[in-house]
Amino acid sequence: MINRRQLLKVGAASLVVMGAGLGGFGITRTPTRALEPWQDGAHQYADPRLKALSYAILAPNPHNRQPWLAELIGDDEVFLTCDLGRRLPETDPFDRQITIGLGCFLELFRIAAAQDRYGVQMRYFPDGEPGLRLDSRVVASIKLEKLTGLPRDPLFAFIKSRRSNKELYDTSRPIARNGLDAVLGDDNWPVLVGGTVMPTEIEVLRDLSWRAHEIEALTPRTMQESIDLMRIGKDEINSNPDGIDLGGFSMEMLAGLGFIDRTQMADPASTAFSQGMGIYYGLMHSAMGHVWVITPDNSRRSQLEAGRVWLRMNLRATANGIAIHPISQALQEYAEMAAIYNEIHAELAVETPARIQMFARIGYGPETGPSPRWPMKNSLV
Repeated sequence: MINRRQLLKVGAASLVVMGAGLGGFGITRTPTRALEPWQDGAHQYADPRLKALSYAILAPNPHNRQPWLAELIGDDEVFLTCDLGRRLPETDPFDRQITIGLGCFLELFRIAAAQDRYGVQMRYFPDGEPGLRLDSRVVASIKLEKLTGLPRDPLFAFIKSRRSNKELYDTSRPIARNGLDAVLGDDNWPVLVGGTVMPTEIEVLRDLSWRAHEIEALTPRTMQESIDLMRIGKDEINSNPDGIDLGGFSMEMLAGLGFIDRTQMADPASTAFSQGMGIYYGLMHSAMGHVWVITPDNSRRSQLEAGRVWLRMNLRATANGIAIHPISQALQEYAEMAAIYNEIHAELAVETPARIQMFARIGYGPETGPSPRWPMKNSLV
């Protein structure tokens, strides 16, 4: 809580800002440059590969790291590799989540290419699968072919409005079973999707999700990984449009007054930390359903397939007006999370070698804006 002295300080500062034109200041806090890849003008390319890539970079990915690199080969092929500097070694020590993000990229590329009647042939890890960590080898080769009669994917219409909605959901609005089924879909993939909108099951998964977040937040090295990736305010977001964006007038004012900074956010004894935990508790406990993706094993191929399915679930949620927010802390593979990892697999009756790859809360939430993105050209090798 902000005490009286701090409140007076905020009030005085607010008057200064208002005297300078509060409305104008607030309006100008949108990181416009970082959001340009979402604009229609960002997709005007004659080369179908570049056009598809300009959509693929809008894919969901862990911590918004945007870990993809694309190399144009000849006149009809793309090699996808991982930018090894954009991994998450503390919370994703085996690059599983990063690989899933690359799978999301691949499926969004395929959907975008089909819009212009280009079919896509993909080969995963043509030079062999990496081991415990991703390496510099090609993750997928993507070859395009013009196919006049190729059907377009109806999910293309929802690419620009897809969001990972990290807001409170309306706990007075349950999700009907047919709404859940619409999100899960009926894709013919070697991947199992599941979910629940049963109140008793939701309550168990809410609690499990919250405890997983507590572990991540109270483990210094995993929390610091997120802290280091926070971009606070318009200038930081525009300059480095990946990671966790914390923008808007209120955030910038509080940061400018010294009430919020990275040191406080990382300190469990600080007001900023406790308030952040309170916000996240509310998010986890506003879930009105949960969905998940399970693969028969934990191979790199399965991780890519999980990402492709996850992307399609995201787009179907958008199409049906349902908010979706990945909360996969319980699936992370560092020592402190082991008990929760085992608990969620037992709760969903998933036995080795099968593996839960993605887990999320769903509900009805407010509209949110898009996440910042690097320009597509930054992803080209």
